[in-house]
Amino acid sequence: MLSFRDITIRLGGRAIIESASAAIPPRARVGFIGRNGAGKSTLMKAIAGMIEPDTGSIDIPRNARFGYLRQDAPGGQTSAFDTVLEADVERAALLTEAETQTDPDRLGEIYERLDQIDAYEAPSRAGRILKGLGFDEAMQARPMDSFSGGWRMRVALASLLFLNPDILLLDEPSNHLDLEAVMWLEGFLRAYRGTILLISHERDLLNNVADHILHLDRGQTTLYPGGYDAFERQRAERLAQQAAAREKQVAEREKLRAFVDRWRAKASKAKQAQSRVKALERMQPIAAVAEDPSMRFDFPNPQGLRPPLLTLDKAAVGYEAGKPILSRLGLRLDPDDRIALLGRNGNGKTTLARMIAGELPVMEGEMTTATKLTVGYFTQYQVEELDPTATAVETMGRVMKGATPVQVRSQLGRFGFSGDKAITAVGKLSGGERARLALALVTHNAPHLLILDEPTNHLDVDTREALVQALAEFKGAVVLVSHDRHMLELVADRLFLVDGGTAREFDGTIEEYAAFVVSGKEPTPSAAAVAAPAPPVDKKEERRAAAQAREASAGLRKAVKDAEGEIAKAQRALAEVDGALAGIASPALKNLSMGELMKRRGEVEARLEAAEAVWLQASEALEAAG
Repeated sequence: MLSFRDITIRLGGRAIIESASAAIPPRARVGFIGRNGAGKSTLMKAIAGMIEPDTGSIDIPRNARFGYLRQDAPGGQTSAFDTVLEADVERAALLTEAETQTDPDRLGEIYERLDQIDAYEAPSRAGRILKGLGFDEAMQARPMDSFSGGWRMRVALASLLFLNPDILLLDEPSNHLDLEAVMWLEGFLRAYRGTILLISHERDLLNNVADHILHLDRGQTTLYPGGYDAFERQRAERLAQQAAAREKQVAEREKLRAFVDRWRAKASKAKQAQSRVKALERMQPIAAVAEDPSMRFDFPNPQGLRPPLLTLDKAAVGYEAGKPILSRLGLRLDPDDRIALLGRNGNGKTTLARMIAGELPVMEGEMTTATKLTVGYFTQYQVEELDPTATAVETMGRVMKGATPVQVRSQLGRFGFSGDKAITAVGKLSGGERARLALALVTHNAPHLLILDEPTNHLDVDTREALVQALAEFKGAVVLVSHDRHMLELVADRLFLVDGGTAREFDGTIEEYAAFVVSGKEPTPSAAAVAAPAPPVDKKEERRAAAQAREASAGLRKAVKDAEGEIAKAQRALAEVDGALAGIASPALKNLSMGELMKRRGEVEARLEAAEAVWLQASEALEAAG
C-alpha cells in the first residue's frame, strides 16, 4: 500500500501542503484533483522522491518500481520507436551485454532474465503504445528532434507506459493529446494492473479510469471512493453538512454571547455567565465554505449580425502554394452556432480554425464573411507568448488602445482579475490564470465569432465548468477544438470531422463519435453522405426553395429556439442552486436555507423537464416538415 502521513511542504516560506495524509489501496486507480496552484504536482514529486517534505513520512511498498511522467520532453536524433525501447534501461543493457558475453553461465543468466521481462515482446508492445498515442509507422521512425514539443511529450508518455511500473504517477497526461488518443489512454489505464495516481482535470477521464478520488484542498487531502461524479455528490453532501453545522454553531455562539452580555454584571447569574464565557472560548469555529470570486468567465456579447456570419464554398487551405492541407470545404456558420471540430492531431483542425479566423488565406473556392464580422481566436500559443514581466492591466491596456483605465479593468474583472491580481506580473500567474487572461484579451472587442483551440489546458475542473457556463450564455457563435469530451457534449450542437484532407459534418453525438473511434470503423452512412459532393443545382432556384422552407417552418424554428432558451435558463438556474448546495451561493440564494434550496431545485427541475418536452415536440415537428 502506498501511503503518506502528516506531510508538510513549504515553498518560499509558505506551507503549500500542510499535514496531509492518505492511504492508497493496492492497485487502486486514483484521480488526484484540486484547484490550480493547490500543490498537486508538488505532492506528487514528493511521493516520487524528487523533493523532500519538511515533515511527515511516505511509505512505499518494498521493491515497488516507480514511474513518473516528467514535463521535460525527450529530443535528439533517436527515433520515437527506439526512444521508447531505450526507456527500459535493464533490457537495453542485457541485450548489449549478450552481444559480447562469452561466459556460458552468464549468458544463460542474461537470456533467462530477458525472458522474465518479456524482452522479445517489447518491440511489438512499444509499437502498439505509440500507435495508440497517434504515431503511425512513418512517425515512429522519425527522429525526436523532428517533432513539436507536444508530440515529444507523447513519446515521454509512451516510454513511461512501456516501462509498466508498479506505481504509475501521471501529471496531466492528456494535455498534449487529442480526443482519440485520450480515449485510447483511458482503455490502457483501465486495464493497468499496478497502482495509478493521476493528476487530471478531465471529468470523463476521471470517471472512466479512477476508482478513487484524492482531493487536495487548502493543503489537506481527502480520499473518496468512486469516480469524479461520485466525488462531487459526496463532497456536496459534506459541504452541506459543514455549512449546516457552521450555521448551527453561529446561532449557538450568538445565544451564549447574548446570555453573557445580559447577565455578566448580575451577581446571581455571574457563575452561569462565566461558564458560558469558557464554553465560547472552547468552541472551535467551523470554517465557512470557501468561495472563489476570481473563478469567472463573462464574455461580452456582440452586436447582432444577420446570418450567415460565414460561408465556405469548395474552399481549400494550406501553407504551401499548390499543396492544400484541406480541400472541398463547405460550411455555413450562423450567429447561434456551436461547432466542434473533431479528428486526430495533424489532420488539419487548427488549419481550418486559422482559415475561419482569417489567419490563413483561401487557396481555392470562396470564403464569404458578414460585413463588420469580428473574430476572437484563442490558442495555447497566445498563453505561452504573454509577456511575463507585464501585469494583467498593462497587458490588457496594450490591446485596448485608447480605452480608459476603467474600461480596461472592467474587461479584466469579467475574467476574475481584480484588486492585487490585476497588478500581478503575468510570470507569477498560474497556468489557468494566464489562460483566463488570454481569453480576456481575445474577447475585448465583443467578437461575433469565438474560436477556441484547446481552451481547457491548465484549467481545473471547476474553472472548466465556469467556462462551459459562460459559453452557454455567450450570444455569438463558437467554433471549438478540444479533447475534453465533457465540454464538447455541453457546448457543441454540431460536429465536424476533419479527416482525409477535408471536413464533413458528423451525423451523431460525441458518444457515437467515441464509439466510432474505438471501433475503428468508418463513420455512419449518413455522416459519410454529407461528405459526398452535392450535384450541381440552380443557385436561384435553391435560394427560392430555401426561402419558402424557412417561411413555412418559421413558427416551428421559433418554438425550438424559445425552448432552447428556456432550457439554457433552467440549466443555469439548476447550476446556481447546486452551487449554493455545495456552499458557493450567489447573492440571490445566499440567504436561503437548505430546505428552501432543495425546494427551489425541485421547481427548477420541473421547469427544465417541461422545456425539454416542448423542445422535443417542436424539433420533431420541424424535422418532419423537412
